[in-house]
Amino acid sequence: MKNERRVVVTGLGVATPLGIGIEPTWDAMLDRQNGIRRIEAFDPGGLSSQVGGELPAFKLGDHIPKGYRKSVKVMSRDITIAVVCAYHAVRDAGLNTKCIIERGEAEPPTNIDSTRFGANIGAGLVCADLVELAGALSTAADGEAFSLKKWGSEGMQNLTPLWLLKFLPNMLACHVTIVHDAQAPSNTVTCGEASSHLAISEAYRTIVRGDADVCICGGAESKLAPLAVTRLLLNGYLNTSKNDSPKNACLPFGENRSGTVASDGGGLVVLESLDHARNRNARIYAEVTGSGAACSTYHWLDPDPKGVAIAIALRKAMKAANVTPDDIGLAVPFGTGCMDFDRGEMAAWNDVFGDKLPAIPALTTRGAMGNNGAGTAAIDFAAAVTAIYRNTIPASLNTDQLDPSCRFQFVQEDPTDATINHCITSSYALAGGQTAALVVSKFKE
Repeated sequence: MKNERRVVVTGLGVATPLGIGIEPTWDAMLDRQNGIRRIEAFDPGGLSSQVGGELPAFKLGDHIPKGYRKSVKVMSRDITIAVVCAYHAVRDAGLNTKCIIERGEAEPPTNIDSTRFGANIGAGLVCADLVELAGALSTAADGEAFSLKKWGSEGMQNLTPLWLLKFLPNMLACHVTIVHDAQAPSNTVTCGEASSHLAISEAYRTIVRGDADVCICGGAESKLAPLAVTRLLLNGYLNTSKNDSPKNACLPFGENRSGTVASDGGGLVVLESLDHARNRNARIYAEVTGSGAACSTYHWLDPDPKGVAIAIALRKAMKAANVTPDDIGLAVPFGTGCMDFDRGEMAAWNDVFGDKLPAIPALTTRGAMGNNGAGTAAIDFAAAVTAIYRNTIPASLNTDQLDPSCRFQFVQEDPTDATINHCITSSYALAGGQTAALVVSKFKE
């Protein structure tokens, strides 16, 4: 296995409530900024949870070629987030893709073979635009009841012919691959909050087995659509007691945690074979050295109190990376702030790391950014890679009063200097049972 192709991280592109791009997001993390506030994207007055993590304003036209702007009309919020993340990732990696050249930001030819450029992107259940859908539904009413017959004859006629293309989960990867001319294997992963870790894992394996030299991978999703927030509320996942103090709403592993916070955002990263990165003199952030995945059979909606599947994923990732708990210099758990989910994840980490866990510095981004579903773990991954590259661990907000069972050592105030040789990060789906873990390591020749 030592003869396998090595895979390195050369580009980071994120869109978070703290900023668009890895630099503003990282700087905000170092400054202990919090991106959770009262929802402004729509009026949340009728909902019991009225806070969320919204992205700063951005112009999609600044992230795509001029000739592609007509396609914006068939992009949902989730798609636009993915497209923005992709642009920042390839720019950060120094890749002169079709998009970058057509925008006049680099001279042709490209420095990448499009037939060896793949994509793996995690996506969620893309929510319909409520105003657009409600207008069509209103014409399908038979008195006060919804009529399938009228929906077929009248209601659907009030939707544009390409309406559905906004909401198919594979459309995130579709637009990204077209814009950047990525012609190698492209896959979409829809496994809830585990999606982006699984997508990065698949991209990693695609390069290892030689089916691509470069992959753009990660995930994106908006959980701030009215329908998405309502769905999270119906499942009991959101904190409903902090509408007046949004910055304290999400308490990952907190003693008084009572739910997560919806947000929108995501992250896409560029992975390359080491040889390909060297040949173009690319900056190398870190190396992906191991991945693991598992699925809980406890219940498709309820978390396993022992976190068995999370523990399996963690062990698989470390085995693949040929590291032990003694080698890990940074732990990045998922930590949604949901009571039972955090308890199960904590049980898994305790099972795998035992008494060594308190000696390992830890980082969680949930207190500052909330949970945006399929894109959340990609943000964690980008933060972990940056921490390794810059030898710095920022503070984890809202972790000052932890559950007694929690033995993670989160930084509380100023960033901490640390030489991190190996980091492990975990994620899991709130529904469905999928779990994933990745080991990323300091790059060494």
